[in-house]
Amino acid sequence: MGHFRFMTAGESHGKGLLTIIEGTPAGLPMSEEYIAKHLRRRQMGYGRGKRQQIETDFAEIYSGVRHGLTMGGPVGLRIENKDWNNQNWVRRMSVDPVEGEVERLTSMRPGHADLSATVKYGLDDVRPALERASARETTARVAASAIARRLLEELGIQIHSHVAAVGEVRADVPAQPDWELVEASPMHCADPSVEAAMMARVDYAKENHDTVGGVFEVRASGVPIGLGSHVHWDRKLDGRLAQAVMSMQAVKGVEIGGGFETASLPGSQVQDVILPKEQWSDRPWTHASNRAGGLEGGVTNGEDVTVRGALKPISTLPRPLPSADLLTAELRDGFYERSDVCVVPAAGVIGEAMVALILADAVLEKFGGDHIKETVRNYHAYMKTIGPRGEGFSL
Repeated sequence: MGHFRFMTAGESHGKGLLTIIEGTPAGLPMSEEYIAKHLRRRQMGYGRGKRQQIETDFAEIYSGVRHGLTMGGPVGLRIENKDWNNQNWVRRMSVDPVEGEVERLTSMRPGHADLSATVKYGLDDVRPALERASARETTARVAASAIARRLLEELGIQIHSHVAAVGEVRADVPAQPDWELVEASPMHCADPSVEAAMMARVDYAKENHDTVGGVFEVRASGVPIGLGSHVHWDRKLDGRLAQAVMSMQAVKGVEIGGGFETASLPGSQVQDVILPKEQWSDRPWTHASNRAGGLEGGVTNGEDVTVRGALKPISTLPRPLPSADLLTAELRDGFYERSDVCVVPAAGVIGEAMVALILADAVLEKFGGDHIKETVRNYHAYMKTIGPRGEGFSL
């Protein structure tokens, strides 16, 4: 049984970020430029801060690829933090001991991991917790997901995202978004009629020294029936997807398909009718709707896998909230470290990464294969078996 997993390392203002991806079949085409394309998408979007002008994220492939093809071993990636030198973080984040005192950061920001992580690890300085908890870490996730994307593309699976809401401004999303239009939109929005209103909402937050959150949606198309499992709770694919998206910094809610909206509707308006044979498209099975978000019983049902993430306004505020001091517990002004106003478009790209990573693992669990040709061969053999179980059916 195949298994696809990854691990990241690194701090926001340290030397850089590292990631190791294990389980990639041999023979998968891979290049640094392919990874860079998705890293650039993560840095785009209306409302990003000045750091995106400093960093031009690039993942150097350290291992696992030869002559443009994966070799079957772990793929190692390294991403340099240019801010390490530009803002003199060398002393503050030095690996070795330094002479003299290094200023301790003791003002804890509401909404961050500053209090919880600092107490958990027995620290008297917020900086170590802040550095690892930062969303900068998602750069390594997006880099790792490029490997997963290439694997999924071999099976015809495509992953996209769009911004469904910014603050109170909500998009009217078409059943089939124009993904080229979305990519060209500064808000990563599928509804041109609300793009200007979304940008105005970001501007309003910026003018008031505030931040704004929203909702992003990730869609995976071409996903075959049968990924995941209904047998054990921890193998249900919708649960794994929800955990992966919830693991993103600032995400406070996840829904699959209709999610919370369907909770207020009668069952007759929620279930997705399986269409009779004469109404099938070019797929073996199809549904009249997709309120289930492509998953039933923890298993994919052949429709688009649809996952939404609710992103709270980011916690680093230009006009900081008051908070307690770590050492004295006295109330003091919070501190501000350069940040963004709105990251919902970028969060969609990170959401794509998390969905891709989970789906890649589910694909290898189902189809296996030490070489990508073996994986694809197993996939096509399986796809021949998924039609009606009538006369002549055989595995």
